[in-house]
Amino acid sequence: MSVKIHESAENYLETILILKNRKGLVRSIDIANELGFSKPSVSIAMKNLRENGYIEVDPKGFIELAEPGREIAERIYERHTFISAWLEDIGVDPMVAVEDACRMEHIISAESFEAIKKYVNSHKS
Repeated sequence: MSVKIHESAENYLETILILKNRKGLVRSIDIANELGFSKPSVSIAMKNLRENGYIEVDPKGFIELAEPGREIAERIYERHTFISAWLEDIGVDPMVAVEDACRMEHIISAESFEAIKKYVNSHKS
């Protein structure tokens, strides 16, 4: 059973994962730039994520995902990439597919996502 966290927290964790993979090191300003949010908004979110054990911040301000945060980020990112690719495969415009995947990744249950993934993977040619 996974812990339920807010969609915005899931988005922050997923963004940290993506930036970490892309750049290696992640700071609050990188997150603000990526998401188009203000630095103070991101700082508040990072404080909440740190206090809840999802991230760790070193003395230089670099952000790392703690294990619970990494698990959530990887789950959301897998959903995002799978759903957006699937929507594109069935003919949805790539921009629309990404936008829809961003919303769907947070609301779909683990059971439904696994069932869709199993179905899609078993019907690939």
